[in-house]
Amino acid sequence: MIHAARGAALLVALLLMAVVAALGAAAWSWQWRAWAVERAERQQAHASWLLTGALDWARLIVREDGRASTIDHLGEPWAVPLQPTRLGTFLRTDPTVADDDPAQAAWLSGRIEDAQARLNWRNLIDTGVQPPRLAPLPLAAFERLYAVLGLPSAELHSVAQQLLAARPSATQPARNLPPQRLEDLRSLGLSTTSLTTLQPWTTWLPEPTPVNVNTAPAPVLRAVIAGLEPEEAKRLVTVRNQRPFDSLGALSAQLPRLASVLQPTQLTVSSRYFVVTGQLRLDDLEVEQHALLRRDGTRVTVLWRTRRTIPLASALPD
Repeated sequence: MIHAARGAALLVALLLMAVVAALGAAAWSWQWRAWAVERAERQQAHASWLLTGALDWARLIVREDGRASTIDHLGEPWAVPLQPTRLGTFLRTDPTVADDDPAQAAWLSGRIEDAQARLNWRNLIDTGVQPPRLAPLPLAAFERLYAVLGLPSAELHSVAQQLLAARPSATQPARNLPPQRLEDLRSLGLSTTSLTTLQPWTTWLPEPTPVNVNTAPAPVLRAVIAGLEPEEAKRLVTVRNQRPFDSLGALSAQLPRLASVLQPTQLTVSSRYFVVTGQLRLDDLEVEQHALLRRDGTRVTVLWRTRRTIPLASALPD
């Protein structure tokens, strides 16, 4: 009996220990989850204000560039990308920043790109007439770009018709939702493969825009200038990188045989729209931000901004 009682007591004690251990483990798990959630929220908040500050910095660069020059080219400060940089390198000299400030351990990289270095899908729709129609010159430019990239022209014309249907007329409402960004063209029939191929060469801006010949890559120049040969496009890029064009007259001097086809409505030497990309790494969080800026004189407006968390495999260096 005594041995049985001792065995029962030992069993009860073991059960109690198991229950206490289980409760302790559950409490620790709940506490760890709460800490993880709080840490993630804190990281997101820090990343948000750091990326907002980086975007404000980019706006300042674009604004000051507008004050300093009447043309835009790839030799200007805005076109120099920011290589991955630890923010603590700059903040150590600021006495108002504490040593344990999260920004001290953050890595930031980014770049500003000229959105008018690309063909604008918005150019395809001529709203100066009623009802709206497809604009011949921009459509021809897109046809040439599709040919250069080896993409199906039937898809181009299908998407163009869907874009036309997204514009209301005096007698008919819009049948499609108008796009806000290039990615929205997928809902109008642009395939994912074509979108990926076209991203470096095309864009969607809220109004028709000419192509900046000082920043456009060779395939875009071949598309927007009818009859331009591949070697001529490469030569133009070389010439403008050495000395940017300050007018379309300077461009015409380089292309005398094509001077008659250079259209002021399709070409320019300055830009109003810029795309800003920023990438931030903070501990184990990495966030990429994209924004579209519009410059009107000395006023620079953010038209849209998107953020996404990117895989740690592509993280910035430690």
